[in-house]
Amino acid sequence: MTGGEAISLYKGVAQPWECDSLGHLTTRFYVAMFDDASYQLLFEVFGWSGASDADQRRAFVDVRHEIDYLDEVQAGELLEIKGTLIHVGNKSIRARYDMYKRAGDGVVATLEATYVLFDLHERAALALDNTLRTQARAALSDEEDGSTRH
Repeated sequence: MTGGEAISLYKGVAQPWECDSLGHLTTRFYVAMFDDASYQLLFEVFGWSGASDADQRRAFVDVRHEIDYLDEVQAGELLEIKGTLIHVGNKSIRARYDMYKRAGDGVVATLEATYVLFDLHERAALALDNTLRTQARAALSDEEDGSTRH
């Protein structure tokens, strides 16, 4: 993944059983779709998947989500999520995801997520090593806040 623009990470359809009594996609399924997209982003940036660390020593864990719901999603609508890395810290990364209606109706929801690299045995945050930092910086969006990119 090279920096500069968001990439497609998820495509799906809002199923009737994912909708509330008003016929709109419920919060739990927005989160599930964004979560699926996050695994794809981690693979694109770092080559990481849930099975890639056989010893389960470290992983990126979610520590913060901020979601904005901008438009209603009804059953049957086709959705796409695009995302990009927007910040690299010492122990964490931040990503932004935009959910679109594929029919061209614009962004329906956004998620900004913070992930911390975590030692799964010690139960503590880890500093990003040089390899991870280099991979992350290469993937940074042009919208990145500038605090880590030189």
